[in-house]
Amino acid sequence: MVHSAYDAVELVSGVPGRIEAVASHAGKLLVAASDCSLRIYSAPPPADGGEIRRDGPYALERQEQRLWRRAPSAMEASASRDLLLSLSEWVALHRLPGLETVAVVSKTKGANVFAWDDRRGLLAAGRQKRLTVFRLDGGREFVEVKEFSVPDIVKSMAWCGDNICLGIRRDYMIINSMTGALTEVFSSGRIAPPLVVPLPTGELLLGKDNIGVFVDQNGKLIQDGRIIWSDTPASVVIHKPYAVARLPRHVEIRSLRAPSALVQTVVLRDVQKLVQTDNYILASLSNSVYGLLPVPIGAQIVQLTASGEFEDALALCKLLPPEDSNLRAAKESSIHMRYGHFLFDNGSYEEAMEQFSDAHVDITYVLSLYPYLVLPQTHIIGEHDKLQDLQELARESSDATDEMEAYSLQLHDSDDKSPLENKKMSHNALIALVKYLQKKRNGIIDRATSEVTEEVVSGAVHHSLNLSEPYKAKKPNKKRPQTHRSSVAREMANVLDTSLLQALVLTRQSPGAIELLKGLNYCDLKICEEFLKEKSDYMVLLELYRSNDMHREALQLLNRLVEESKSAMANADFSKKFNPQMIIEYLRPLCRSDPMLVLESSLYVLERNPSDTIELFLSENVPADLVNSYLKQHAPNLQSTYLELMLSMSETGINPNLQNELVQLYLSEVLDWYKILKDEGNWTDKTYSPTRNKLISTLESNSGYNTDTLLKRLPQDALFEERAIMYGKMNQHLRALSLFVHKLHMPERAVAYCDRVYEEGAQQPSKSNIYFNLLQIYLNPKKAEKEIEQKIIPMASQYPGIQRVNSTNKLRGGRMGRKVVEIEGAEDTRFSPSGPDSGRSDGDGDDVSDGGPIMLNEALELLSQRWDRINGAQALRLLPRDTKLQDLVSFLEPLLRNSSEHRRNYMVIKNLILRANLQVKEDLYKRRQAVVKIDGDSMCSLCHKRIANSAFAIYPNGQTLVHFVCFRESQQIKAVRGANSVKRR
Repeated sequence: MVHSAYDAVELVSGVPGRIEAVASHAGKLLVAASDCSLRIYSAPPPADGGEIRRDGPYALERQEQRLWRRAPSAMEASASRDLLLSLSEWVALHRLPGLETVAVVSKTKGANVFAWDDRRGLLAAGRQKRLTVFRLDGGREFVEVKEFSVPDIVKSMAWCGDNICLGIRRDYMIINSMTGALTEVFSSGRIAPPLVVPLPTGELLLGKDNIGVFVDQNGKLIQDGRIIWSDTPASVVIHKPYAVARLPRHVEIRSLRAPSALVQTVVLRDVQKLVQTDNYILASLSNSVYGLLPVPIGAQIVQLTASGEFEDALALCKLLPPEDSNLRAAKESSIHMRYGHFLFDNGSYEEAMEQFSDAHVDITYVLSLYPYLVLPQTHIIGEHDKLQDLQELARESSDATDEMEAYSLQLHDSDDKSPLENKKMSHNALIALVKYLQKKRNGIIDRATSEVTEEVVSGAVHHSLNLSEPYKAKKPNKKRPQTHRSSVAREMANVLDTSLLQALVLTRQSPGAIELLKGLNYCDLKICEEFLKEKSDYMVLLELYRSNDMHREALQLLNRLVEESKSAMANADFSKKFNPQMIIEYLRPLCRSDPMLVLESSLYVLERNPSDTIELFLSENVPADLVNSYLKQHAPNLQSTYLELMLSMSETGINPNLQNELVQLYLSEVLDWYKILKDEGNWTDKTYSPTRNKLISTLESNSGYNTDTLLKRLPQDALFEERAIMYGKMNQHLRALSLFVHKLHMPERAVAYCDRVYEEGAQQPSKSNIYFNLLQIYLNPKKAEKEIEQKIIPMASQYPGIQRVNSTNKLRGGRMGRKVVEIEGAEDTRFSPSGPDSGRSDGDGDDVSDGGPIMLNEALELLSQRWDRINGAQALRLLPRDTKLQDLVSFLEPLLRNSSEHRRNYMVIKNLILRANLQVKEDLYKRRQAVVKIDGDSMCSLCHKRIANSAFAIYPNGQTLVHFVCFRESQQIKAVRGANSVKRR
């Protein structure tokens, strides 16, 4: 940061004697010489506003001989008060410009240093080991305010608010001007004496050898606040934004802004003093005075920009006058742009983006630095901003255009670098671009959204006006020209989102790209689709399709990716990323909006992942009839899979039509399988296939199918188990049991059937009847066949597939001579059949058939196992005469024990009830024997009057007496209240 901040101009030369002190007032120089005289110099033409002329030396205007007895060591002019303070033998005060003596502070005699606070009119003077504070009273005399003792002679001091910073010996101290409290700060170093320099902000710059340290008014260090000089300075003045130091061989100028870089070196030897004025700095030599005149801010900015010191140039822009705000904004914008290009060329991409953002350039200007990004065609490319910036740059420096051309050449010359380095640079540049675009995105998207909202509102208003036109008077038909609405914000949003998506993908931030697409975005579909296909970033491509409602394309892509993931060439990550579950999750949100698309796209996953697909249909409430009809037409092999999974997963089951559809599918497959085995001669009713097992399980667990239709399809000589199950669903239990016993020869299945019917039955009397039917089939099979035939005949025309039972052999009946066993109380039990298959027992008058085989063992086993569910009397009537009592022990023993136990229990209960009745009667008698004494003092508890000779009533507690009339009225009131409460409910 080396540039010309000041021009050194000789203002006064040839001063007789040695110059002891200098000051400036109203554009004139006040020079105090060693001969105790004061010379006043002014420019030949009067300076306008106090500005020093740069084109010649100042001329002597006036000379005041022997103004002091001794040459002054320090001198300061107060512009606001038109006073001149000087320190010679003491502190003297003269009026300017006439130099009349105003006051002489005699108590400051012998003082070696003073500090003046012009704003408050306070004077601090250090004399020997004393510090005295004076106040200028009325502009004519100084009044002593405070006097404090200090450790040693004060060598340097300055005001800092209410405190005074003192340089004593080789230490700095802060003393409070009101209380005298003294605080040590730090030492001034080993070489140089203390140097205290006040700053315009109220802070201080304290010298420590060749380092200037910034502290606040209380002496606390300011972070990163220091200036390192090239040598130990003798004195320092502050002229914002620079600090100017008087060094042994030259005057050094450094910036106040960290890191306080060197700005300029002015070669002036033997400089005795540096004096700060409002507009310039005075440097006094032995016989001459030089003025360090600041170079105009605009010229300094041009120098700094040309030398690449952009941050310093921007800092100087803040110092431009407020009236030049437009010029300042233009300069700052151009500097930010050039600084951004400089940083971009040197690999500081994020810092470069910050500069472009501060320059407020169009995003297309920044995107032009990335030629490999494909941008949509728009009507806005930011020419206005570019031209304006280039013109400003041309005004500031003629090298601007050359630098821009050089930068464009650097883009082409970047191929000379190694591929790895180019890849790293490109990645870092794209990372910076992503952050820049994300920072800009919110504002641009908001403007685009507002633009769309305005168009929608205006369109609605225009539509309402069109609707109202038929009610107005007809006018000549003239087509209204269509007005083109500006879409600048949307085009800008289109460019931004399209480039941001590409940058995210190129930097492998695919999750960020997916999040971008999930929200409101203006990505160009065609460009992004081609780009993502080229980069094979299918996850982002799927989200792009989803955000643009291109679900069919997305599902086609997903199907292809899942197929490719199964190939041997696919790696593990690819296979893990793309699986059938992804298709299901993609279809989930579409189930309600587009169920037909879901059905068309679900065939693939229904074959490979049927359970999850059916769960999708169920959880998202896809119409089951629609799914079934679609599968029936396009994928009949999957129809049964869908229905059976739906039946197993649905808590509420499926509707009867779908149940019937599933059973029909099972039955068709079983019939085909049956025909094949029958032709081969391998069919038996105990042969099962997986489909037949499913058919039987479905028939048993569901009841929504149409039994009439299914019975018509069953063959006459096979599938008796299925027929029995359907008879059971029709409550034809006798026929179902007969098929289990006589056709299938599976008594255990018949017993299990009876158990299920018994447990599912709702009416208690009918539960025992089902076991009685099974006993009839066991013990009187021909009569059971006769009853079956009688029930089949009316239905034969409806079910041609049912075998007609041959009834040539008639049952020969006869009454039983006597009962095998008589049970006490059995005749009191009456059997009341209920249900469609309930029938009267043949034990009342029919004999057991002696011409057909009976299944006595099975009957006895049934009686022994289900004795508690069978009517014992009817079962005994049904048994043959020759049945041994020993075979009935397992049946009669628990039956009799249970009967006896019940009899004993009933007797106990009867006696307990009788006992309780007697206790109640006894209590009643005791209650009726109560005696109540009524005398003349007895009072009614309700009306609180004497009972006397009136009728009375007494409450059950035996103590509460009331008039009978009062009691009756209270009961009526309670009755009315109870009726009202019932009505409210």
